[in-house]
Amino acid sequence: MDMSETKRVGPLAPYRVLELGSLVAGPFCGSFFADFGAEVIKLEQIEGDPVRAMGDRVGEKSLFGASMMRNKRLIAADLRTPEGQRIVLDLVPRCDVVVENFRPGVLERWGLSYERMRELHPSLVMVRLSGFGQDGPYSPRPGYGVIGEAVSGLRYLIGDEDRPPARVALPLTDYVAGLYAALGALVALEHRNRTGEGQCVDATLFESAFSFLRSEVPSFDKLGKVAKRAGSRLPGHVPSNLYETRDGGYIHITAGNNSVFRRLACAMHQPGLADDPRFADPVDRAANEAAIDSLIAQWVARHELRDVERLLVEADVVASRVYTVEDIFADPHFKARGMLPAVPDDELGTLVVPGVVPKLSRTPGHIYRTGGAIGRDTCQVLLEHTSLTRDEIHDLEVRGIVRQSGRRDENPSAEAKALATRQPDA
Repeated sequence: MDMSETKRVGPLAPYRVLELGSLVAGPFCGSFFADFGAEVIKLEQIEGDPVRAMGDRVGEKSLFGASMMRNKRLIAADLRTPEGQRIVLDLVPRCDVVVENFRPGVLERWGLSYERMRELHPSLVMVRLSGFGQDGPYSPRPGYGVIGEAVSGLRYLIGDEDRPPARVALPLTDYVAGLYAALGALVALEHRNRTGEGQCVDATLFESAFSFLRSEVPSFDKLGKVAKRAGSRLPGHVPSNLYETRDGGYIHITAGNNSVFRRLACAMHQPGLADDPRFADPVDRAANEAAIDSLIAQWVARHELRDVERLLVEADVVASRVYTVEDIFADPHFKARGMLPAVPDDELGTLVVPGVVPKLSRTPGHIYRTGGAIGRDTCQVLLEHTSLTRDEIHDLEVRGIVRQSGRRDENPSAEAKALATRQPDA
């Protein structure tokens, strides 16, 4: 579906966003705007966003890239050239938000600083995502989400006590930083709508991860306590753990609140546990965590996964088996909530991607199409939003400064992989 020929709908439809970011954090921020109706113009380098070289593929198409670029208008230009930089400066006055996640200093070297953009558009909201921020001693360092986790202290808490720190097998902190960036942009737009003033949003990977340490920071401040890895447990909220069933499955049970713990005790046919002095309230249960965990583990081990999950759900206990993606595709609740939409795709016909979050009752988001080829919308966007003529755009294409879909080799993998390994712009 050509978004330029379709009336954009959604609460953010009045806004136009220029996305200069690559990989995950910046584009995830842009995706939030696009899902709720904003016109998001994604400007990739000529080589293509490195995300096109990541994840599983169908032919030469990255499924990860197609999902990350959903709902966006895709243009490609070489920002290392004066002509490419001029395209950005031509687009800026026509946009409400600019999102970028280059290493601090890269845009400044290209003449695309926030100060320069603000001269052209004083009410612009600029979102800057980086590993360590636009100032401070670590600012120049390159950073990816997992590095932000390591510096933040979050990574130290992930995994089992007797093993090295683990990680989630996806770029979790990049996604979190992208959400913080989108939230910051919306706050800045609200301020602009009231005052007319633009501003710069400085979102970082390490601070986004660090923000989750709401308990651990004050505990160190007052008690000198250094939080440790706890595996599948949630320290201080007992029971909250993963238990193995008779058939080798796993179910997570969380019953830290008294009412839920009483229901769990009844489901176990041991109602007296709720009145046992060791387990009578949350503080007592935390002090006797090993004892209650052992009793629950013994009970769970006598049941098949399907049976124990059914018993707990019927008893209104907070519990679930650990889903795989295959489980998700078979689960009726995901379908009922619209979380597995089959979205039109230029090459594959349709592609199932994660649905829009959150759900709004009056102005819900919508996914119109997945990401397509590099430069799919270059000519159309430049004609609409810059002073360039069709002949001038063609000349830039011949000189290798812009790229249009269908005019060059559409296999981005080698170029995108090369871009992914280059450090100065990260």
